[in-house]
Amino acid sequence: MVTVIFPAAGVGRRMGVGKNKALLNLCGKPILVRTLLAFSGCDKVDDFIVAVGAEEVDEVSRMLDKTPGLKPFRVVAGGSERQYSVQNALAALSPDAEIVLVHDAARPLVTTKTIEAVVAEAWRSGAAIAAVRAKNTIKIVRGDGVVESTPDRAKLWEVQTPQGFRCDILKEAYRRAEQDGYLGTDDAALVERMGLTVHVVEGDERNIKLTTPEDLWTAEMFLGRDALGAAKESVKNAGIEFGEMLDELADKVSDAAAKVKAYAEKQEEKK
Repeated sequence: MVTVIFPAAGVGRRMGVGKNKALLNLCGKPILVRTLLAFSGCDKVDDFIVAVGAEEVDEVSRMLDKTPGLKPFRVVAGGSERQYSVQNALAALSPDAEIVLVHDAARPLVTTKTIEAVVAEAWRSGAAIAAVRAKNTIKIVRGDGVVESTPDRAKLWEVQTPQGFRCDILKEAYRRAEQDGYLGTDDAALVERMGLTVHVVEGDERNIKLTTPEDLWTAEMFLGRDALGAAKESVKNAGIEFGEMLDELADKVSDAAAKVKAYAEKQEEKK
């Protein structure tokens, strides 16, 4: 049995909205719903545990109950840190769970291909993470702003989720982290400190974490392009000429792309 844990108790301060960013609307659906639907379309996973703020448990449960097409789920109270939310979710696991995936609720653009690759590697080796190769040069910088070194970019990967583990491995990693008072930035870090090997599977560049308003615009652009492509294919298959509907959709995609470009240019001017 494969269970997916979704830590979704964050306030989203960098999003600047003062509420749980996973509940924000993305092209007509809450981000959390889009993320769960992405996993519901994968037959390699069986059920979900969603960790949200204690005051949001009832609200989110009602919202998900009304969402058709979801795999079986439970909603539990999360914690003040991501790690504590995952720990609470681990305590709610079914005894039948053999593989556990952890996925950021704010990564709604994950593909079935990435999910299946992480599940397969977790079954094979016990610990797997999705990641993409670093595109930018990375510097190690001291606290006083002085460059200390430049790591070899060929060895650097930007880590994403899902991250998948044998249930016993992840539970033990969390037990030791709690015992030692260790707070990691991802689940793999907790497994690594046990001396175990974590394997990387190549993820997808579109599997971004929605952290800032600009990330939302980017996700809207991706979804708009997908919708436009699907609409064109549908119209093409039906043998119908492209009409005003597709032109309007194309305009919306262009507007979203322009917003992203304008923001990038402003950021560049500030440098």
